[in-house]
Amino acid sequence: MGARIDGRGAADLRLVTIERDVLDHAEGSCTIRFGKTWVMCAASVEDRQPGWLRGTESGWVTAEYSMLPRSTHTRTQREVERGRPGGRTQEISRLIGRSMRGVVNLELLGQRTVTIDCDVLQADGGTRTASITGGYVALAIALNKLIAADKISPSTLQSQVAAVSVGLVKEQPHLDLCYEEDSTAGVDFNVVMTGEDDFVEVQGTAEGKPFSRSQMDELMDLARAGITELFERQQAALEKS
Repeated sequence: MGARIDGRGAADLRLVTIERDVLDHAEGSCTIRFGKTWVMCAASVEDRQPGWLRGTESGWVTAEYSMLPRSTHTRTQREVERGRPGGRTQEISRLIGRSMRGVVNLELLGQRTVTIDCDVLQADGGTRTASITGGYVALAIALNKLIAADKISPSTLQSQVAAVSVGLVKEQPHLDLCYEEDSTAGVDFNVVMTGEDDFVEVQGTAEGKPFSRSQMDELMDLARAGITELFERQQAALEKS
């Protein structure tokens, strides 16, 4: 099997870079690049609960995802001009929120809401997986500030969480698909895992012929290896002051 369109091997991530503290006002922020995909993530902490949690001690973590108009090859109309977010935007926002809540003890968070904003600056496949991986870094920065101020327990943030795409391209397993690969893949998955080796979500679809159990297992093993590497990138970013 030859080199991929960007020269990588089949089991290689794209070049992943994370730059933390890119915004002055957000409690936590970073930019993350998966190759040419580039996302800005910001975590905002508010001392309030959603209405349905009032009367409890529980907090909440939620997310909003959006793509800037020229993050794609042609200009995409801002969704605010359409009056409401589209189905894909809502789906990804909910996925990011579920992923973050999967590693936060909401009772220990207290009567607070943390909102993770993920804005795609440039898209080349994998925007949701980059948003989850970068969103965790922004979340961790924000919660670590609360921990340092003795406002929440160190146990509030229970694990890391990251995500990556995998797929069958020309019948061969590939890790971290760029746009050209994703658009031609016969099977593609988005996999979200925690640092405890648990799954938050697996989204998989056969675009052509169905895939076998053995192919799915091979893709999950490939995703797990990629996510393990992403955990290391997250930790390295968080250790920088």
